[in-house]
Amino acid sequence: MEESIFGGCYMVIREYCNDDLPAMIDVWNEVVTDGIAFPQEELLDIETGAAFFASQSYCGVAEDDGALAGLYILHPNNVGRCGHICNASYAVRSACRGKHIGEQLVLDCLRQAKRLGFAILQFNAVVESNIHARHLYERLGFVQLGTIPKGFRMKDGHYENICPYYIEL
Repeated sequence: MEESIFGGCYMVIREYCNDDLPAMIDVWNEVVTDGIAFPQEELLDIETGAAFFASQSYCGVAEDDGALAGLYILHPNNVGRCGHICNASYAVRSACRGKHIGEQLVLDCLRQAKRLGFAILQFNAVVESNIHARHLYERLGFVQLGTIPKGFRMKDGHYENICPYYIEL
């Protein structure tokens, strides 16, 4: 468990537990509903959410002054000879954005990925217009691999480029 104080707020990053599921599902569904960052379109309910989060290699949650403010999922990006590469997704409750919660989630994810034996963390589909995430990843040392034109269909139906990123752990 990582504990930090940012901007006068007390933040804890820890592994999720079943009691966190309703809040995790709420935060996850908020990002899915926004339709501008996650490829998923189906919302989670308590049953599908429990199965989804349990299927990950690791799930971390951020508590901001005692309330669940964000989460991440970590899992293999591939199998076999590429099984040393992992992938992750991050979600921060909209009311909690701007408090460096995403940065703390990414930093914890990097530690957990290394602890689990992964050698590379790769993001397959960072939407080009998601400048806050892209600036964070680049500041933390992630390398952009290129651009995939029109790789992401936004909620309104138009397509935007995606930018794969990676970092060696």
